[in-house]
Amino acid sequence: MKREQLRHGWLWTAIFSALSLLWIFPIVLVVINSFKNKIYISQSTFSLPNSTTFVGFQNYARGIRRTNLLASFGWTVVVTVGAVALILVCTSMCAWWIVRVRNLPSRIAYLLFLFSMIVPFQMVMFPLSKIADMLGLNTPWGLWILYLGFGCGMCVFMFTGVIKSLPMDIEEAAMIDGASVPRTFFTIVVPMMKPSLVSVAILETMWIWNDFLLPYLTLDMRRYKTASIAIQYLKGGYGAVDMGAMMGCLVLTIIPIVVFYLFCQKYIIAGVTAGAVKG
Repeated sequence: MKREQLRHGWLWTAIFSALSLLWIFPIVLVVINSFKNKIYISQSTFSLPNSTTFVGFQNYARGIRRTNLLASFGWTVVVTVGAVALILVCTSMCAWWIVRVRNLPSRIAYLLFLFSMIVPFQMVMFPLSKIADMLGLNTPWGLWILYLGFGCGMCVFMFTGVIKSLPMDIEEAAMIDGASVPRTFFTIVVPMMKPSLVSVAILETMWIWNDFLLPYLTLDMRRYKTASIAIQYLKGGYGAVDMGAMMGCLVLTIIPIVVFYLFCQKYIIAGVTAGAVKG
């Protein structure tokens, strides 16, 4: 029986390893083509660089120079860090209130958060762009509020499941000892929510870092550009694209989020499992 289970384990490992290669292949293809002359990228897309096609880091240097990528990287970091921090603080506190209060307003709020998860972005993107301009939210820090609105549904849903599994006795003991509500939350509840907080932070960071449409619709392009928008500006007139520079810039934007994910991936399963409780 153990031998049969071991054989099946190796079989599933081989199958999923082969499937994982399909997901990794596009990234490998981008890395390979980032070292080729732009003329040969479309002519020999799947071939490795050779003495004729290899150009070293020229594509990277040209892409950074043409897009001002370093400044765009800075604005992307500002948007991502600020938005993720705001989402984590606001949604975790809101989920704690929903679970612990359990009255009619909290139930209605929870249903509204769930409803926000099923509303397609395409339904609201044009009114959103107009309202963002009217309210002065067309800045990187204005995007924090917009991302909070779009990311709160899933986060509240996950955090409510986590908080339902936390023992309330510890919170009651802290309040009996004189701890205020904010102190109880930040010193008692937040440490117990750490796996789910890190898990949500990873998912939200990957979404916001790679997002193109929301910054493109709302940001003032004369002053601010995220990395994804800056790369899009490599497209010239009549559909001409500097594919070499674009591939180099794509690799540079992929590296930080891949490193971040690999560093924090162990928390994802723990965080999602923590929320999988019967409520």
